[in-house]
Amino acid sequence: MTGDGIRAADATGRNRPPGTAHGHASPARDERGSGEADPRRWKALWVCLVAGFMTLLDVSIVNVALPSIQTGLQASPSDLQWVVSGYALAFGLTLVPSGRIGDVLGRRTVFVVGVVLFGLASLACGLAPNSALLVVARLVQGAAGGILNPQVSGLIQQLFRGAERGRAFGLLGATIGISTAVGPVVGGVILNGLGEQTGWRWIFIVNLPIAAAAVLLAMRWLPDPPARDPESRIDADPVGVVLLGAGVLGILLPVVETGRGGAGVPWWVAVVGLAFLIAFFAWERSYTRRGRSPLVDLALFRVPGYAPGAAVGTIYFAGFTGIFFVLTIFFQEQLGFTPLLAGLAVTPFAAGSAVTSAIGGRLVSRFERSLVTVGLTVVLLGLLWVDVVLGAVHDSSLGWWLAGPLLVAGVGSGLVISPNITLTVDRVPVERAGTAGGLLQTGQRIGTAAGIALVGAVFYSGIAAGGSLDAAGALRVAAVLVAVALGASALDLRNRRRGAREPA
Repeated sequence: MTGDGIRAADATGRNRPPGTAHGHASPARDERGSGEADPRRWKALWVCLVAGFMTLLDVSIVNVALPSIQTGLQASPSDLQWVVSGYALAFGLTLVPSGRIGDVLGRRTVFVVGVVLFGLASLACGLAPNSALLVVARLVQGAAGGILNPQVSGLIQQLFRGAERGRAFGLLGATIGISTAVGPVVGGVILNGLGEQTGWRWIFIVNLPIAAAAVLLAMRWLPDPPARDPESRIDADPVGVVLLGAGVLGILLPVVETGRGGAGVPWWVAVVGLAFLIAFFAWERSYTRRGRSPLVDLALFRVPGYAPGAAVGTIYFAGFTGIFFVLTIFFQEQLGFTPLLAGLAVTPFAAGSAVTSAIGGRLVSRFERSLVTVGLTVVLLGLLWVDVVLGAVHDSSLGWWLAGPLLVAGVGSGLVISPNITLTVDRVPVERAGTAGGLLQTGQRIGTAAGIALVGAVFYSGIAAGGSLDAAGALRVAAVLVAVALGASALDLRNRRRGAREPA
C-alpha cells in the first residue's frame, strides 16, 4: 500500500482511535473484511502469546546460566558475551523483513516457520558440544524469535477491533513485562532442580514441547493465509533489506558488547550503522517514488500516533530493561544471593506489571495517551523510591526493602507498554500491520541494547575505579531515561489535545 493508501484508510475511519468507528465500537473482524468476528480469535491470541513469551523469556533466562555454561563448555568470556548478545542481534535484524513477509504471504505461515526454527535451534543449543556451536545456535534462535514476533502484533490487528483490540494488546503487554522479569527466576528454578552441570541445557530444551504445541494449535486456530494471484510478483526490496540490516547491525553490535563489559567493537561502527540507516530511508523514498513496494513504507511515520508512540517505546525500553540487568547482577555479586533468590527479588515488578497491563488494555480506549503518561510518572516515582532504599540499606535485607518500590514501578510499567503499543499501531492499515509491528519492536531492541550499554557502563565504573558495583548510579541513569520517555509522552499528549480542539 502506498502512502496515499495509508492516509485513505485513516480517512474512511477504518483505523480510528481505540474503540471508535464513527462514534461506536467496531466489531472484531478477520482480514477478509466480512464484518464477522472470527470465533477462534481468542484461542489464536493465546497461541501467539505463549510463543512470544517463549522467545522473549530466552532474552533473560540465559543470564543466570552463564557461569554453568562457562564451566560445562570451557567457554571464554567472549563466547558468553555472544551467547547473550548474538541472540539480541539476530532478533533485531529479522524483525522488519519478517513482518513484511508476513504481510504478503500470510502471518500464520511465517509464524509457524518461526516457531519450528526456534524449536530446532533450542534443541541445538541444549545439545551443543562446544561454545562455538552454542553461539551459532543462539544466533539462529534469535533470528527465529525475530521472525515470529511481528506476526503476533499483526495478528492482533487483523483479528481484533475496538475495545477488544485494546484488551488483546493489554495481554501482549503483560506477556512482554512478565517474560522480561521472570527469566532469571525460571532459569534459577531449572538450575536448582536439575543441577548446574546439566541444568543449563534444559533451559533451552524446555522450549521443545512448547514449540510443538504452538505449531499444532497455530495450524488449527490461526487464520488461513490470504489468497494470492499465482502470477503476481512479490517485491522483496533486497537493497532495502541489506541497508536496514547493515544499519541495525552497526548500531547494535558496539552497544550490546559495551553493555556486557566487552570492548571488541569500536564505537565508530555505530556511526557507520547510522549512515546505513540514513541511506536506507533515502532508498525507501526513492523506491516508493518509482512505484515499487518498499520494505518500509515511510508513510507509516505520517500515520497519526505512530512516530511519537515508537519514540516513547524505544526510550522507555532503554530505561526499564536496565533495572533487571543491574539488580540481578548486584544481588548475586554484591550481596551473595543465589540465582533463584536474585530472580525472586525482582518479581514484584513483574507482578505489578502483569496486573496493570491487562487493566491498561481495557482503559486505553477511554484515556488514550493520558494513561501512558500517568504510567510513566508512576514508574519514575518507583525508581526514585528505589534510589532512596539503596542509599539506606546495605545488607541482605535489601531484597525485602525493594519489594515495595519495585511493585510501584511495575504497576506503572503495565500502564505504559500495552497501551503505548495499542496507540502506536491503532491507525496502521491491517495489510501493513506486520511491518509496523516489526519496526516498532526493532526500535525497542535498539533501545534495550543502548540502555543496557549506558546503564552497564555506569554500573561497572565503580569496579574500574577500584571500588564496588555502582547500582545506585546505574539506576539513576535508568530513571533519567524513563523521565525522557515521560517528556516525549507528555509532548504527544499536548499535541493530541491541541489537534482535538482544532476543526477537522
